[in-house]
This record gives sequence, structure tokens and C-alpha cells, in this order.
Amino acid sequence: MESATIAFLGLGHMGLPMAKNLVAAGYDVRAFDVVQAAVDAASDAGIPTAVSSLEAIRGASVVLTMFPGGQQLLDAYRGVDGPGLLSSAGPDTLFLDCSTINVDDAREAARLALEAGHRSIDAPVSGGVVGAEAGTLTFMIGALAADLESVRPLLEVMGGKLVHCGEHGAGQAAKVCNNMILGVSMIAASEAFVLGEKLGLTHQALYDVVSTASGQCWAVTTNCPVPGPVPASPANRDYQPGFAGALMAKDLGLAVNAIQSTGVAAELGPLAARIYERFRDEGGAGRDFSGIITDIRDRSEGAD
Repeated sequence: MESATIAFLGLGHMGLPMAKNLVAAGYDVRAFDVVQAAVDAASDAGIPTAVSSLEAIRGASVVLTMFPGGQQLLDAYRGVDGPGLLSSAGPDTLFLDCSTINVDDAREAARLALEAGHRSIDAPVSGGVVGAEAGTLTFMIGALAADLESVRPLLEVMGGKLVHCGEHGAGQAAKVCNNMILGVSMIAASEAFVLGEKLGLTHQALYDVVSTASGQCWAVTTNCPVPGPVPASPANRDYQPGFAGALMAKDLGLAVNAIQSTGVAAELGPLAARIYERFRDEGGAGRDFSGIITDIRDRSEGAD
């Protein structure tokens, strides 16, 4: 797949460094974004760009998409005011979607691609901008095994770990489950640290216990919501993301959609979604999601 021509559509905070890594690895990349500033940034980074998505996919063997949501993906596939990606791509193109979207949308996108004579993979990522820049992302992959093997070298340029979760839609299913755990655990960790403050514990003392005891979790040991114990955590940079609160609110919303469509008797996931929606709407959209601790602290009895 090293000789593949890749149309890379979506050059935001994640897409730009991912595309840059592919170019650095010698892949033939043609990139496009509907936001001109993103196209300009890609060009400045040495990534070949196109003037439209249809120009980008001309002759491409892989169409990689990194879009904000499922509706944008389905609209691009179908075409809204003109030809869509699926009808314009060459036969048997591999459509590789790395967006984070609803599981149902991912399955519909795969159905449309297969119906149009193409191949489809959903491969959402974890690892944030730092992982995208370093090429160490984790890809959660929903695909037929043969299709995954055909793009494995390409994915390994951008990621440090590839997990084949199942067939179409399974990658999105794994992502939504993982991020529901993450959102809930960050709220729990933040509540515990605020409770510790009220009880007279230092952040370091509580961290030293939790990080080696049964409460241990990524939200404490890697993305600790208080400054000090984990120097690399966003708490030490005034909660600069990282993984923004708006993105956590979005992902928890996807989890709620999946919960509703499956009838799972989940309570903590929907509650976490409501908490992060409030955090997003009240100024936390651009802050790291671990900044939820400031909201908890401000709402606590006796807060200044």
C-alpha cells in the first residue's frame, strides 16, 4: 500500500498532523478541507492540496475522511448539491473513515460504500493531537480482515496500535464505549480530589494512594485533574487541551445515542453526558475535559 494515492479529507487539529505523517512516509497525498484556512495550513506544512474534494479523490485508491460528525460524512458520500464521493470515486476505492461518529451512521456509511462498489473501514482514533503528531494513535477498526490488511502499513504510519474490533461499525462501537468510561472516570476522579481537598488531604497524598490502589485509572495517572502529581497533565497548563470539553460532550452524546438505540439500562453514561454538556456550554468547550474539576469545585458548598 506504500504506492497508494490517498485523498485526505478533513484537515483539523487531528487530520493535519496525520496527513503530514503520511507525506513524510512517502505516500502520495492530496488533501482538502472545506475551511480554506485549514487548506492553507496544510500547504504550508508541505502537504499537497486540492481545490475540492472531488479533485482530491480523482485517481485515489484510498479516501481517508476525518470529519466532525456522521451527517457530514453521509452528505459527502451521497452528495448534497452535486456528485458525491461514492459516485465520483474509481471502482473498488477503499473508503477509510477516521472520524468519531454514531455507530449507526458508520454502518450506514459502510452500506452505502459497499452498495456503490467500494470497500469500507471505520477507524476512529484515540491519542489526541499529541498522538497524531507523534504517529502513536490507537486505531479502533471496524473492517473485513482483508481490507484491514491492505491498509495496515498506512495506518501504522499514523498509529502505534491497531485493534481490529470486528466488522463495519465495530470501531465506532469500541470508541464510544471507551470514551464513556473515560468521561465517567474523569468526573469520579475530579469529585474525589475535590472531596479530598475538603477533608484536608493534599493532592499529592491522594494521588500517591489512588495511583497505586484500587482507584487507579488513566484519569488519575496520566491526565490527573489537579496540578502537581503528573507534570504532563493539562492541569499544569491551565487546562489547555489535550482533549477538549466540547469533544468529550460530543463523544458522550454519541454514547447516549448508542444506549438509546440498544436499550441498555445505563445511568452513569447519560449523567456524564449531561455534566459535560453543561461544562461545554458554560465556558469549558475549549478547555481540557479534566477541567471539569473546576466546575465541581465551583459548585461545591462553601466554594469561594
